[in-house]
Amino acid sequence: MLEARVVHPNERIAQAWLDAFNAHDVDALVALYADDGTHTSPKIRALFPHTGGKLVGKAALKAWWVDSNTRLPGLRYEKTAVTANDERVFLEYVRHAPDGASLVAEVFDVKGGHIVASRVYHG
Repeated sequence: MLEARVVHPNERIAQAWLDAFNAHDVDALVALYADDGTHTSPKIRALFPHTGGKLVGKAALKAWWVDSNTRLPGLRYEKTAVTANDERVFLEYVRHAPDGASLVAEVFDVKGGHIVASRVYHG
């Protein structure tokens, strides 16, 4: 007999992040972050080199995702794996964008129920 798998609370944060992202609900997405939360991505570095690829704070995160939704209509993520512990979440997903699909990994550092840092790794 299989035992029921216990879902770690930080897995719920990752699912809420995916749900908000795929719904293009930027306010719900940003609400998952701490006020001084950061997001680091090679896509940010490529489009906005002056940032060094890192955004800090909810206003910057919101502007980034509003811009992403405008530039990439229909962008969505399909979860393939998630692993979580008390401090971190490793999320793997397929990025479906107008230019094709690609495998992506994202790491969330979580503290006090909020994402304090997220980092994206494109395959």
